[in-house]
Amino acid sequence: MFDIGFWELAMVALVALVVIGPKDLPRVARLAGLWLGRARRTLASVKDEIDREFKAQELQEILSKQARSNPLERILEEPLEPARPATGAGDPGRAHPAPVDPPAAKI
Repeated sequence: MFDIGFWELAMVALVALVVIGPKDLPRVARLAGLWLGRARRTLASVKDEIDREFKAQELQEILSKQARSNPLERILEEPLEPARPATGAGDPGRAHPAPVDPPAAKI
């Protein structure tokens, strides 16, 4: 991430040992680790919150686009197609089944 190699890290540790001293270095390192962990957790939670907001906004846009293209009121108010009467000889209200061909003979 920061492109810090072994020698750069060793140099930072040496400077910290000289400036802080060998007695207080473990306590300072532990404290720095705790603060670094808190910062990472905070950044992760902020990132998750931002991702959640983007997804919610995207979903809202999809729903509004869907509502504009096919509103529910229009779907509910559209009349159903009336049933067509069956055509056939005789009584127009009575449906006649289509004639059935006899089964083909087996050879």
